[in-house]
Amino acid sequence: METNRRAVLRVMAGAASLLAAPRVAQAEDDTARPPLKKSVIHHRSYRGKMLYLTDDVGETGREWFHVTIQPDGTRTMRATCEMDDDQLLRDVVITVDDHWYPIDAFVRLTVDAKPVGSSWFHFTRNTAECQGFTAQEGRVTQHFATEGRIGFFGAHQLHGDAWACATLARDQGLTPATPDLNFSSSLLPNGGSGPTLVPTPADFIRKQYVGDERIEVAAGNFNTKHFQFFVADFPPIEIWTLGSDFIPVRLRWDLLKQSYDLVELEGDTA
Repeated sequence: METNRRAVLRVMAGAASLLAAPRVAQAEDDTARPPLKKSVIHHRSYRGKMLYLTDDVGETGREWFHVTIQPDGTRTMRATCEMDDDQLLRDVVITVDDHWYPIDAFVRLTVDAKPVGSSWFHFTRNTAECQGFTAQEGRVTQHFATEGRIGFFGAHQLHGDAWACATLARDQGLTPATPDLNFSSSLLPNGGSGPTLVPTPADFIRKQYVGDERIEVAAGNFNTKHFQFFVADFPPIEIWTLGSDFIPVRLRWDLLKQSYDLVELEGDTA
């Protein structure tokens, strides 16, 4: 009986040594390997936050944005917008090329925690298309043939309005001076419908440069460029932007009795 017990123990000890050996060898191999090279992506980025400030009320909404810029000038914005009074939540992802022409976008809307719609948009030199689903229309498929590039796509994020200022200098150097067609995801002032492709003529919004101004907001003091947008017979939208990235520092629209101020900004801006 004692002999059998000893035999079993010898077998178990041998098995344990066999199982342990590969682990030691693997550990030694791992130690000998050089560390993995860290991946480097060559782009710059910045992020920030804006507040919706309603006259005599205070904060009634907010927008977070994050922008990445590739070496070729292509830039992608990701924005999340909350509008308290309308119980509206909007998510936007949009990419433009180095001349600020839209390439593609995605917009998703919810109101009162219920889905309103979500759509994907794509733009080429002679087409504009949308694939989406909305609570009102169901499945949406749109395709527009265009003469030339789409000048601008408005998805109602605040930073997107500031990007529209970049198109003013761009379009002044074109012949003809401005594209004949732009698009919006919604014609409601709060952008709370659709989202679908809504064509707007180039003169639907008239833009003008007012001048350079230094303004102070919660994020700091900035040397800005002041623009005005005129939409139909509404009061002008005032926009102050920072640098060649056209970062919004402040917007003001008397129609809604609201200002929109930059309260946070970090990253590699230009």
